[in-house]
Amino acid sequence: MLAAAAHATPAGRSASLAAGALVFNAFVWGVSWWPLRQLQAHGLHPLWVTGLIYLLVFSTLLALHFKAWRGIAAYPQLCILGLVSGLTNICFNWAVTMGDVVRVILLFYLMPAWSVLVAWALLGEKPTWPSLLRLLLAMSGVLVVLKTPHSPWPLPHSGADWLAILGGFSFAVTNAMLRKYSHTPSASRMLAMFGGCGLVATGVALFGTAQQLLPAPSLEVVSLPILLALGLGFMASNAALQYGAARLAASTTAVVMLTEILFASLSAAALGAAQFSPRILLGGALIVLAAVLAAMAPAGNGQSGAKSS
Repeated sequence: MLAAAAHATPAGRSASLAAGALVFNAFVWGVSWWPLRQLQAHGLHPLWVTGLIYLLVFSTLLALHFKAWRGIAAYPQLCILGLVSGLTNICFNWAVTMGDVVRVILLFYLMPAWSVLVAWALLGEKPTWPSLLRLLLAMSGVLVVLKTPHSPWPLPHSGADWLAILGGFSFAVTNAMLRKYSHTPSASRMLAMFGGCGLVATGVALFGTAQQLLPAPSLEVVSLPILLALGLGFMASNAALQYGAARLAASTTAVVMLTEILFASLSAAALGAAQFSPRILLGGALIVLAAVLAAMAPAGNGQSGAKSS
């Protein structure tokens, strides 16, 4: 081991660091359900948490890259990107606090399958036979996951299921829009995404609280360290994502990001937030296999991306 490390090339070390950065990003997202649930237990709904964190990050980015707002003014389409990105994050964060963590993660990671249809609609990329087969494989896994002994049909049976599926779909739309508007300034795209996450989450939280659908936020002293740690974790994971994704092939990035499922599963199993069964394992294997095949597809046919954390 030491000898191998001593003879490692700079390129090899760079690739290892990049992969490690992506694993860190996946770890943060894979275990983020726990602090979100802890904050909810102390009176801070995940929508309020999402809004507070992303508005803080948005303000920081705006202070560091103030001129980035000009790119949003020049390309108003980025506002739509921000809205879709915000929908992705509120769906994911809300779902993992409501339902079975592993089930939510698996349904969310339908994103590569949705990407086949989204790329066709938004980018004009007609699906190929391999992409359609991956879509069929992923959908088969979903049917297995959704079918329970208590339901005659494999349909979503909870709000968490619907949020996870909607989040995965909006994630696919986000990735397609990032490709469609790749010619826009990167700082402006990032600012739009973080701003969209903060504004959408805060707007939905305000509406839900006004309609008494959500509890009013209660920021207890005990929740402040958790909120701060979660915010720092999200910012660090974003930096790790930017570092890793810029140094590895998109297909490699997409495969490494699937470790989020592993981290979520292990943490949920350790803390009793998930139920494992042969049906979940089989359905999950089909969904993950479809995602891996999509990541290994030739450039242009696969999708890769990440939440705006």
